[in-house]
Amino acid sequence: MRILITGGAGQVGKAFSRQVQNHELFACSRSELDISDPISISKAIESYRPDVIINCGALTDVDKCETSPELAMNINGHAVGLLATQAEKCGASLVQISTDYVFDGEKDGPYLETDPTKPISVYGQSKLLGEQLAGSGALIVRTSWVMSLDGNNILVKILRLLDEGGELKFVDDQIGCPTFTDDLVNVVMKLVESDVTGVVHVTNGGSTSWFDFAQHVAECAGSDPKQVSPISGSELNRPARRPKNSTLENRRLSDLGFPQLPHYLDSLDHLLSNENRDRS
Repeated sequence: MRILITGGAGQVGKAFSRQVQNHELFACSRSELDISDPISISKAIESYRPDVIINCGALTDVDKCETSPELAMNINGHAVGLLATQAEKCGASLVQISTDYVFDGEKDGPYLETDPTKPISVYGQSKLLGEQLAGSGALIVRTSWVMSLDGNNILVKILRLLDEGGELKFVDDQIGCPTFTDDLVNVVMKLVESDVTGVVHVTNGGSTSWFDFAQHVAECAGSDPKQVSPISGSELNRPARRPKNSTLENRRLSDLGFPQLPHYLDSLDHLLSNENRDRS
C-alpha cells in the first residue's frame, strides 16, 4: 500500500517511519502537509497518490487547546473533515488517531468503544469533532498517554527531571494507560491491513497514575523513586480539566481476534533497557 502520514515529524509519525517496512510510506511534516489547508492536502495527495491516509497531525497541548479553542477546533476537528473529503475524492481510506479525552473520566472502570462520549476539555471536544468528521468509513483509533523517547512527552520529561536531580511532583489522582508508540503503530498497521473501520481502542496493558508511573520510570532508569512525590491535579491549577479515569479497554481489538498489546511496564523496561545499551 501507499501510505501517507500527516504529522510525520511527531512521535507517532516517527514510529510509523521506523516500524513500517513492507509498504510505501510517505511521512510528511507540517511544513510539507498542513492539514488545516485544503490546497496543501490536495497537493500532497496528488503527489503521493495514497491508498491510506493516517492522520497523526494534532494539537496535543491540552492547556493550549483550552486557551486557544478556535485553533484547537481547526487543527483537531475541522482539518479531519478536510482530510476525509480529499480521501474520498482519491479513493483512499482514512485513519484518525484519537484520544481517551473524549470521555469525562467519571466511569468506575475502563471505557469501552460503545460508551457515550462526554469530553470535559476543549482538547477532548476538538478530538471528538475530528472523530465525527472523519466519517463512517474511517478507522478511529483511540489511544492514551502516548509516549516514546522521541520529541517532547511525559516520559522524556521525567527522564530529564531525574537527570537534573531534585524532587519531581506528579499527580496521583489521574488514572490512565501509558501507551508506547512502537506498540501502537504495530497494531494500527494490523488494523489497516485488515481493512477495519469504526472505533477501536488501542492501548498498552495495565493502568496507573502519573505519580506511580514516574516512580516506575525512576526505577527502570536506575534512579531513586523517592525523588518522585504525589500531588493532586487541583494543586497544579491548569487551564484544562483532565479526566480522573481515562482507562480504555481494548474490547473491540479482542473481539476482532487481534492480540493485546504488552503491559506498559514491559514496554517501558524494554525501551529503557535498549536506550541504556545504546548509550554504553
